[in-house]
Amino acid sequence: MTRISHARTQDRPSLYGGEFSRRVTVRDIAAAKADGERWPMLTAYDAMTASVFDQAGIPVILVGDTMGACHLGYDSTVPVTLEEILVLSAAVVRGTSRALIVGDLPFGTYQAGPEQALRSATRLVKEAGVGAVKLEGGERSARQIAMMVSAGIPVMGHLGLTPQSVNAFGGNLVQGRGETAARRLLQDARAVQDAGAFAVVLEAVPERLATEITAALDVPTVGIGAGPDCDAQVLVWTDAMGLTPGRLPRFVKKYSALRDTLDEAARTFADEVVTGAFPAAEHAYR
Repeated sequence: MTRISHARTQDRPSLYGGEFSRRVTVRDIAAAKADGERWPMLTAYDAMTASVFDQAGIPVILVGDTMGACHLGYDSTVPVTLEEILVLSAAVVRGTSRALIVGDLPFGTYQAGPEQALRSATRLVKEAGVGAVKLEGGERSARQIAMMVSAGIPVMGHLGLTPQSVNAFGGNLVQGRGETAARRLLQDARAVQDAGAFAVVLEAVPERLATEITAALDVPTVGIGAGPDCDAQVLVWTDAMGLTPGRLPRFVKKYSALRDTLDEAARTFADEVVTGAFPAAEHAYR
């Protein structure tokens, strides 16, 4: 398999590492693609967590509808509402100063057509302050993307496994296997790019196909379960940091064990309250 080169060739600030003293923009994302720079993206749903990622130099933060399962207690992304996305997106924007904040358009807020998509995206930009929006779908969403882009709203596409379509897929299954499905996914990727999207998420896509799509597009691909040759990689933060319980998708790598850390801290606090060790003298006012 031919690997895509990601070596930087130009003298410019790196997307990752906090070199920007301003918000990262879609122009910076385009420059990174031209320069072959890889970059990371994480999700966030509150100001405090987002501030940690912003401080760490993460250049793009997605306020994803994954909040449904990992923040709001739903069993999928489908029940998430625009109002919920608005509240949490605004919190993430307030907690950051450098990252480009991308707000998800939840199920039912853009499928009816371009006008509905523009109304929803406009609220995310005006009320929450996000710098871009994301929506699922290829050719079926091209008109929505074109309308939003023509109105001045940057759009990130999302192809492959699209969680809002979980009921149609019959589960969280790898997409793009087989010649016909692969050809369709490449066609969708080109349609999203031609409609004006500045980047495309590829989720649960065979590595070889993701490599082909990344090479075929002028805009960056953001992989999640799509192999190493995408221009960027994204993970749901609760998965990556070890907060999500139970079995995780194969593509997730755990970089911490926050669930264990929080469990231990909570038990220690409770034990100290029960035994009278907390609060101690230094925790009381006089």
